[in-house]
Parts: sequence; C-alpha cells; structure tokens
Amino acid sequence: MVHITEAQVREALPMELALERVEEAFRRLADGRMSNHPRRRIGLDNRAMLHAMEAGDNESGLLGAKIYATRPRVGAHFVVLLFDAETTRPLATIEADELGRIRTGAASGVATKFLAAPDAKTLGLLGAGWQAETQLRAVAAVRRLERVKVFSRTPEKRQAFAAKMGAELGLAIEPADSPEAAVRYSDIVVTITTAKEPVALGAWLAPGCHINAAGSNHALRRELDGEAVARAELVTTDSIEQARIEAGDLIQAVAEGRFDWDRLVALEDVVAGKTPGRPSPQAVTLFESQGLAAQDLIVAEAVWRRVTGA
Repeated sequence: MVHITEAQVREALPMELALERVEEAFRRLADGRMSNHPRRRIGLDNRAMLHAMEAGDNESGLLGAKIYATRPRVGAHFVVLLFDAETTRPLATIEADELGRIRTGAASGVATKFLAAPDAKTLGLLGAGWQAETQLRAVAAVRRLERVKVFSRTPEKRQAFAAKMGAELGLAIEPADSPEAAVRYSDIVVTITTAKEPVALGAWLAPGCHINAAGSNHALRRELDGEAVARAELVTTDSIEQARIEAGDLIQAVAEGRFDWDRLVALEDVVAGKTPGRPSPQAVTLFESQGLAAQDLIVAEAVWRRVTGA
C-alpha cells in the first residue's frame, strides 16, 4: 500500500484529466457500472464532525471511501482510501484536500459543458477562496471565456484573486463591487461560498444563463433564493438522493413552494444522453453540486495509476 501526498496529487491531476474522469464517472453511474453512497456524518460536543462517503467501480474493480474531519474555525482535512475489490487489499491512502477541490471544480466543468450555452463568454463568480480557483479553471477549460467578474466579501481578496487567476489563465478578470454586479449579464454563474443566506438572486439572472451552485451542502445553508431556483427550466444535481438530504438551495425552495422534487434531474442522465440538456437558448439551467464519492474514486484511481505506474 502506498501513501500519496498532496504534492503528488497536484502533479498527477491536471484539470483536463479531472474533467475527463469526472465525466466518465457520470457515464458509469448512469449505466450502473459505478455505485455511490451518500455522505454520512457524526459529530462531537466541540462541533467537530467526521464525514464519510463511499463508492464502488465495477469497471476498474476498485472500492473507495473519502473520509474527512471538520471543525468550525479550525478547518477540514480529507483522505481517500483505495481498495482492490478482487483481493480486498488496500492499495493507497491519498491526501485529498487538493483532490477534492479539483474534482469539485471538474464536476462544475462537466455541468457547464453539457448545460451552458455553447457560445457562453461571460462568467460571474461569487467566491474568491481556495475552491473558486478550480471552479474557474474548469469552466475556462470547457468554454471560451472572454470576461470574468468575481465578488467576495473582502475587496483585497477579490483583487488578489483577479490578479493571480487572470495572469494564470490569460483572462480579463474584474473584481466586482457587489454580488449583483458579478451575476447580472453573465452567461455562466458560479457560487462557491460559505453563505447561509442567498447571495445570488433570481431577479439578477440573464436569460439563457447557466448556474453552478457549488458552495452549499447543508440543508440550512443556501446560495440561491427561491426565485433563482424557480427560474431554472432544468435543475440538475450529481445525486438526487443526496440533494434531498443536504442541498439547501433546493430544500428551502421546496419549503417555499418554488420547486418540486419531481423536477430534479440527475446530471448523469444528461451526460449519458438519457435526458435532454438545455431546453432552449433562453432557458436558465442549474447544477446543484453536492460532491460524490464516485467522483473521488475515479480521480483517485487516476492519481494512483499515474503515481505508481499501475
């Protein structure tokens, strides 16, 4: 069994590979080659929590689990465990902070590829933290962006993000003075925040825009208001089962009478061609990203193979 470090993950997992692998995970889920178990949590009195999520892949013959601990104002640390399903032997422990943020960005990239307008050029990004970087890299890999507007609560942070990522990607990135300024007139909107209350309102959305809501995986947290969810003609997620438990944007929209669970579509079915994608050029589309163990497993396999030569 090998141990793979964060530095090795960064070197072995470029965004292009992550995008290809995550798209393949959706295809395997759609036809039953992969199985996925929703996230489970257990907590302590000091508000520390252990989170666990598991997946299996009949195609590769691998089993995997991502386990991580979180505590408010302390942070989070992630690890992926990889097993050979034939021998049941453990193959690798993989430090997965970097793996997780790359695959989270890649999931938004796959959703953008299948749901955003083909000629989408403008991105409105809410959030300028660690996760926002991979969101931008993934979207930029699947659409020819010409303009990016970024908002975060701290002016210095959004200015630093614009300078760093603009230089890396060769894009014009503008710090926005408000969430509304970032969202209005954007072809693609990405929310990757820790907000508990809506930061992107339906009234701001341009006709035909696509939204990746990637920051909330708790029933009591939301980044979108009910109108934003209601305006989306196509609402997708990576796991319907998991979304019913922890997609705060949708759970609260249902409670407000702005959304019905029967409208929710699994992104895997769009990727596999079982369900049509964008309904019309003017349609608003939404991807609610919850994060799947199947995504972690398939990118962890790619990292393990590149590091070990297996």
